[in-house]
Amino acid sequence: MTILKIDKKRLWKSLMEMAKIGATKKGGNCRLALSKEDKLGRDLFVEWCEEAGCKITIDTVGNIFAKRPGKNSLAPSIMTGSHLDTQPTGGRFDGVLGVLAGLEIIRTLNDHNLDTENPIEIVCWTNEEGSRFSPAMMGSGVFSGTFSLSEIRAKKDAYGKILGEELEKIGYS
Repeated sequence: MTILKIDKKRLWKSLMEMAKIGATKKGGNCRLALSKEDKLGRDLFVEWCEEAGCKITIDTVGNIFAKRPGKNSLAPSIMTGSHLDTQPTGGRFDGVLGVLAGLEIIRTLNDHNLDTENPIEIVCWTNEEGSRFSPAMMGSGVFSGTFSLSEIRAKKDAYGKILGEELEKIGYS
């Protein structure tokens, strides 16, 4: 059996590249959900996933799904992921590490030309932190049926900006 190891330097480089988006003076990040920084982070993630051969889909609440095909296209996906949005003074690894670790797994499989039986899918949930729009975990909540799509898309931030309109504004509706 071959033991695969991720490319730690590549993962670190990806984390540090993402950390530049919304970097704070104290070394953390501020990528509030659906802000221009969140859009930039999402765009970079999508670019990297496409480079890794993933098919990108975006649902109506802005969750991003990056799917690497498997040998059996009818098999359920093995899913991993997290979120890219942060608290206003968030750490540079919270959420993003879960998303980029999934990408590193796919990159490692690609490096070794390994096909998996099941597809592998990375998900980037929308507004998991709940810093800009309340409640938290909106993207995963809509996906799981905990929240209705119409209820979540109508939510407003402290400035009266509507989540559905903000999704459209950044191109992730």
